[in-house]
Amino acid sequence: MAEETKTTTLVTPENPPPSPPLESNPTQEVLPTETKTPATDPPEEETVAVAPVEVTTAATAEVTPEEHQPPTVTETETASTEKKVAGESETSQKEEAAEEQKRIPQNLGSFKEESSKLSDLSNSEKKSLDEFKNLVKDAFGSEQVTIWGVPLLEDDKTDVVLLKFLRARDFKVKDSLTMLKNTIKWRNEFKIDELVDEELVDDLDKVVFMHGHDREGHPVCYNVYGEFQNKELYNKTFSDEEKRKHFLRTRIQFLERSIRKLDFSSGGVSTIFQVNDMKNSPGLGKKELRSATKQAVELLQDNYPEFVFKQAFINVPWWYLVFYTVIGPFMTPRSKSKLVFAGPSRSAETLFNYISPEQVPVQYGGLSVDPCDCNPDFSLDDEASEVTVKPGTKQTVEIIIYEKCEIVWEIRVIGWEVSYKAEFAPEEKDAYTVVIQKPRKMKPSDEPVLTQSFKVNELGKVLLTVDNPTSKKKKLVYRFNVKPL
Repeated sequence: MAEETKTTTLVTPENPPPSPPLESNPTQEVLPTETKTPATDPPEEETVAVAPVEVTTAATAEVTPEEHQPPTVTETETASTEKKVAGESETSQKEEAAEEQKRIPQNLGSFKEESSKLSDLSNSEKKSLDEFKNLVKDAFGSEQVTIWGVPLLEDDKTDVVLLKFLRARDFKVKDSLTMLKNTIKWRNEFKIDELVDEELVDDLDKVVFMHGHDREGHPVCYNVYGEFQNKELYNKTFSDEEKRKHFLRTRIQFLERSIRKLDFSSGGVSTIFQVNDMKNSPGLGKKELRSATKQAVELLQDNYPEFVFKQAFINVPWWYLVFYTVIGPFMTPRSKSKLVFAGPSRSAETLFNYISPEQVPVQYGGLSVDPCDCNPDFSLDDEASEVTVKPGTKQTVEIIIYEKCEIVWEIRVIGWEVSYKAEFAPEEKDAYTVVIQKPRKMKPSDEPVLTQSFKVNELGKVLLTVDNPTSKKKKLVYRFNVKPL
């Protein structure tokens, strides 16, 4: 007897979609489905509409052309000798993944960022803030003090700035005042306000850079330590004391400029998401880098309180655990809870937990290109979708087209090792399916992102199919735009 085919269709519960007209503006209809391939005869079909709160039954899932829903995703499970081969290697891969899980700490505790809304403060916190403001007024008198572009006690953003110092010292008002005084003193000695406007020259644009934002709106800063494997760059940056001072000044300037773009208003985003790429990092053996890093970390801890929303360490090597073992006991539980670690095999997946794929740079598994490069078809605002392709299964992204247009799409599977094809199936009965891309076996060394397009001259649907014959689950990421003809 044939196995049944299970189809799961996602629809929006608040607005049950009506049937789409055949003629309208060019749009796309998205109908996520999950299908298990029958072993013999064609099966009957059972459709279940899935909503976030309740499960209902629906004969079809149709949307108006004006709606933008996730494209249809069909998952087909195969049973063959190929699956047996996959199963033989699956054990070793699971053991390897489990071993990496043991070596690398993942998330070291739950962390929820404190609200920057003044109305969310407890009574005791409000009392501490008011007391702190009075002490600041007494300490600086008529002196005009500006920090990160905010004039203290003269701007409504002052409260959010002072809250950072209070939280860094567990709302101990006198300790917070001492920290603030020391920070102002250091800023004056270092001439921070002048530094911000200086034209400093460095070659570190690939070492530290801002790119996109996370799912909660925090700007994301990437630190790529592997760039220092370049001996010329390393020596140019750290070979003597003068160069190390210049390095520190450029990093502080970069940080100051980034901070001044944050929103210090009540409820605004005033913290940064840090991503630290440890791939090919020089490690602890480079004493010049270690010394410069230690000095920078001390300055940040003393003078830039509560600016990190979360620290994600990706492509973490074994030696970093030795370093973490040393510093871990000196960290507070709150600081530890902001840390996230991921080995090479889970780096992209870990980033996607916090940052949407369209915001993640291509080199880290996303779709976003360097701002210096040109991508005329997509921008950071064009959302991408993610699908997990299970071992030994096939996923088909179905995009229904309503009018003549040109459709452009980007697609990638992290690490590839899959087969990919693209087709156009006309709506007209007995019409021939058009092959856009013949089945192609994608290797890890192939281009990370495929960009393709197709001119649609009749109603129908574009089918993007990814076949995963391996014993590993794969992450499929894609997005598309439709241009009227």
